[in-house]
Amino acid sequence: MNDKPRVGTAPLGSNGHSPYPRPQPPVPAGAPGNTTVAHRENPTRVILADSQAIFRVGMSKVFAAEPDIHVIAQADSLPNLRATLKQNHADVLLLDWNILGGHTEFVPELIKSGPSPIKMIVQGAIADETRMIELYRNGVRGTISRAISPDLLLRCVRKVAAGETWIDNQSLTLLIDAYRLQATQGLSTKVAPRLSPKEISIITYISQGKRNKEIAHHIGTSEQVVKNYLRKIYDKLGVSDRLELALYSLHHDLQKNVVPGPGRTTVAVPAALPRAPEA
Repeated sequence: MNDKPRVGTAPLGSNGHSPYPRPQPPVPAGAPGNTTVAHRENPTRVILADSQAIFRVGMSKVFAAEPDIHVIAQADSLPNLRATLKQNHADVLLLDWNILGGHTEFVPELIKSGPSPIKMIVQGAIADETRMIELYRNGVRGTISRAISPDLLLRCVRKVAAGETWIDNQSLTLLIDAYRLQATQGLSTKVAPRLSPKEISIITYISQGKRNKEIAHHIGTSEQVVKNYLRKIYDKLGVSDRLELALYSLHHDLQKNVVPGPGRTTVAVPAALPRAPEA
């Protein structure tokens, strides 16, 4: 008797069944057992706005290889960008600094032009410290160089899409220099405010890039309480957002200024820095 298996069939085991595992049906994305990244079903939608076609083509190729990032539209001028933003629901706008033409006051309008607010990254050589500060104050989430590597570009877009702020080393140096310049040109004579240890802890976590939820977990309170503390801290120091607070802390090295206060330890901080003129 010829017990060789026929061509095209699997050999049978002693129990009459194939010893090889049967192929399993595919597991839906996001279900237990599927290692596929779930966020690929909801990719980050990007609009590229650049005055030079070669940069738009180059960035499009970089993003095309990433399943979690889709370029949904492009623009080559400010009027074209305004129309593009109104017609597309996007998450991130990668904007050439030259398209703004130095007009940082256009930023809030562009951010709110679409169906929902868009997160903006400005790309280009921004050598003016004041303009850099104005960009962040007006809502920009990141600034990058034209010479940025593809890997860093992807990291930047993903971080900004996730709600974080991206500041490269060059931009951070410009921002700190601008704050130092403001401090030497316009020191206020009002009484220096004092911060409690908990307020200092919150400022420290903000400087580390932590979100309100993470801060609340670390200090054992709720997100709403953290928000309340931040509003008080902003008022005391004369800053308007998390970025300014982090820069203020870095410039003044708040944690080294701890002094005893009535009934508890407090921190004496320099008087608030003057704000740049509103656009």
